[in-house]
Amino acid sequence: MRSLLFAPGSDGRKLAKALTSATDAVVCDLEDAVAPADKDAARGVVAQTLQDVSGPARLVRINALGTPWFDGDAAFVAKLALDGLVLPKASPESVAALGPDGPPVIAIVETATGIRQAFEIASQPRVAALLLGAVDLGAEVGLETRPDGQEILYARSKVAIDSAAAGLRGPFDVVHLDFGDTTGLGEQCRLARALGFRGKACIHPAQVETINRVFAPSEGEIEWARNVVTAFESQAEGVLAVNGTMVDRPVVERARRVLREAEL
Repeated sequence: MRSLLFAPGSDGRKLAKALTSATDAVVCDLEDAVAPADKDAARGVVAQTLQDVSGPARLVRINALGTPWFDGDAAFVAKLALDGLVLPKASPESVAALGPDGPPVIAIVETATGIRQAFEIASQPRVAALLLGAVDLGAEVGLETRPDGQEILYARSKVAIDSAAAGLRGPFDVVHLDFGDTTGLGEQCRLARALGFRGKACIHPAQVETINRVFAPSEGEIEWARNVVTAFESQAEGVLAVNGTMVDRPVVERARRVLREAEL
């Protein structure tokens, strides 16, 4: 998965549109996108839409542990055939509260405590990936948005490093809130990818193409990776030169990762 498209669980039309888009996965949102008075009804809309419309991978974002809707959401998603759950305000305790069984969890790290506990969250057995949430984190910490993304550089780096240390895939990056800003979206995708992220959350189908393209290896990267792997395997040396550049085992492992990503 590269693109995670969030759609409000209370709006069947938007859910259906998301499910017919080019996104890698749709997140039916029962949390922030649904008003408190509509929470119960939204579960019915999600269930009906998932039954009526086929599409990409299907996930549901439930409400956070400690809210009045967590238990009801947990019981609801247990009845669905889902590809994953998205857990907001993630902590080791909230992941454990989901129980040991069920689909894999994408845990949203979006609090100051969550950033500090990112490795512990990523190490929980059901967690398949982390997702960095900048809006709630920014409100708590007092961050001020910058075009270059420097205000969340530490958070991005820590989430990426903790994901790798826990043996997870690269995390998903924050939502780019201005869905009409394709240029800014592309710049933020490239920055996040350079920091170790391997996907991004989004809120509009128009953002999907940019996300999928940037987080997929380019033809140049694939050609480089093939040359490195071929040269290494044919010479079986510890260190060699490819096109004038030194190549050792870590470089070869990076090349193999590029080729694996290109196959997805």
